[in-house]
Formats: sequence, C-alpha cells, structure tokens
Amino acid sequence: MWGWANIFWLGTKELRSVLLDTVMVALIVWAFSFQIYARSVAISESVNNASIAIVDEDHSNLSRAVANAFFPPYFKEPHLISSTEVDEAMNQDRFMFVVVIPPGFERDIREGRQPTVQIDIDATAVTQASLGSSYIQNIIRNEVDYFASRANESTAYPVILVQRRAFNPNGTGSWFSAVSALLDNLTILTIILTGAALLREREHGTIEHLLVMPLTSFQIVMSKVWANGVIILTTFSLSMWLLVEGLLDVPIAGSRLLLLVGTTLYLFAAAAIGIFLGTIARTMAQFALLMMMVIIPMMLLSGGMTPIESQPEVIQPLTWFLPSRHYMAFAQAVIFRGANLGIVWPQLLTIVGLGSIFFTASLILFRRSITISK
Repeated sequence: MWGWANIFWLGTKELRSVLLDTVMVALIVWAFSFQIYARSVAISESVNNASIAIVDEDHSNLSRAVANAFFPPYFKEPHLISSTEVDEAMNQDRFMFVVVIPPGFERDIREGRQPTVQIDIDATAVTQASLGSSYIQNIIRNEVDYFASRANESTAYPVILVQRRAFNPNGTGSWFSAVSALLDNLTILTIILTGAALLREREHGTIEHLLVMPLTSFQIVMSKVWANGVIILTTFSLSMWLLVEGLLDVPIAGSRLLLLVGTTLYLFAAAAIGIFLGTIARTMAQFALLMMMVIIPMMLLSGGMTPIESQPEVIQPLTWFLPSRHYMAFAQAVIFRGANLGIVWPQLLTIVGLGSIFFTASLILFRRSITISK
C-alpha cells in the first residue's frame, strides 16, 4: 500500500515539474494543436490552385475551349503568354504548368491527324507535378473528343465497373493526415517527456535525494510513467475532440472509449521506451541524438506515412517489434473502420507485450544505474 502511495506522490511532483515549465507546456500545446492542423491542411493529395499558362499558337475555337477548360479549384485562371516567354517564366517560378498549343491544332483534329500538345512542367513540386500532368491530359483529351464528335462521347464496354470508396467516400486527405499527425506527436512527446524526466533529475541533482529515500526503482520509474501519461492522454483527448473532430471535421467511426483504452496501453509502451533511452543517455545532448535514431524510424515504419505492405520486404518483419506500428493499425481501424474489441485485440495484446519488454529492460538498466550511483 505504501509503495503505491509513494508512486502517487512522486507522480504529483512530476506533474508540478512539467506544468510549471512554461516552455514544455507551450511545446505540448503547439504539438497537439497548430502542428497537427498545419500538417493536415498543408499536404494536399490533389491538385489545388496550380498556376498554369497557355501558349496559344492556333487561335482557334478548339484552342480557346482548351484554355477555358482549366478552372478553380484545381487550377488558377490561365495566363496567355507567347512562346518566347516560356523559359523565362519557368525559370522565375511564375507557373507550374505551361501548355503549348501548336499552329493548325484545330485543322489537324478536323482532318483526323494527331497533333502534339507540349506540356512544360515544373517538377520541383513533385506531387503536384505528377497529379497535375494527369489532370491536364484528361482535360485536353475530353475537350478534343467533344470537339471531334460534337457531343459527349459515351462508349459501351462489355464490363461495367462499379467503384465504392469505403470509410472515406470523398477521399479527403486531411482526415488521414490529421490522425497520423496526432498519433506521431503522441509518440514523440511521450518518449520525450518520460526520458527527459529522468535526465532532469540527474542534471538537477535531485536523483541523489531520491536515492536516500526508502524508494525502489520501480516506484521511481512508475511515477514518471503515470504522471507524464496523464498529461499526454489529457492533451490527446482534447486534441481529438476539439481539433480533429471539431475543427477538421474528421468522423470517429468506432468507440471513443476503446480508442482511449488502447491509447493508454500504448502510452505505457512509449513511456517505457522513453525511460529506456533516458537511462542509457547521460546528458540531454545524448538523449536528443538517441531520439533522432529512434523516433524517426518509428514514424517512418509505423505505417502512417507508408503502408507496411509497401515497405521493403527486409524491413517489414522488423517493424513488428515497434509498438507504434501496432498502435497505428489499431487507431486507424477504430477511427476509420469502426472496429470493435473483437477485431483489434491482437494489436492491443502485442502493444502490452512489447511495452512490458521495454519496461522490464528499462527497469533493469535504471536499477543498475542506481546501484552504480550509490
């Protein structure tokens, strides 16, 4: 009984230490609000307001119809320029796309020939350039087909394909970006707070105060875990409710209670990793370098940026040992697909197992460091 009381009071000390740190509080608020919003709306998976110019060397009805087919929100209003301005405009980054319609374009279409339309693309914006090229080709092809047939062309195929977009009917990219950003920040801040908590005790000299008290290594470590876990879980819940569901309008298909339970289990695993790194590192500089070596691979290999199946086959088995991979799969299943406990229990069980392994390893290392310090 006294052991758990010690854990509670040590945890309240840790809570006061974090909440009185203005910079740390500002970092937590920023990470769970502005950073998530910026990441969800800044990265677009579709062409949006792309700048485009038209070089019309034909000056025909068809060339004007093609030029007028580019309209918001995919493209900005097209600018008409001459062929001598193309290189300078591209070098000055004035336009992302330049469509050059050759002379005799309409005449060649009428006579059944296949004229060439040149599309100059600024490929420094890789995603927009790739998608925009397909958009432009489809727009020009549709205008040419309509002009050639004088009607909207309809082709009868022997097979009818019916597409059904499940879980995200409109293909809204901000839904996935917002949730991925939220889960990544959850991982980052949990590891940072718990690892830095141990280093802060060591650098401030208060670790010696703990060593002379009737406390065990388990009590010291567990107090760090629950205190920082409460802070992160509270901010996670507020961010999910106010920002993700409220401002960004991302629907939560599954049980919110199940999501919070799974997040609590994952916080235990992530906090154990933070304690493990904080025990290995002796200074904040070492801890920062370890963070770069651990957190970046966890984010890249968790499945939030690239699906596990799309990663190299050599890497895929190694991702199984990352708690972030299983939590990402759990959270996406609950949020987007409305999965219940009967579906996601393997991910939860794996998170608990990996968390227990990391917690035991960190506890052993911390106990050894205490023995050395004594």
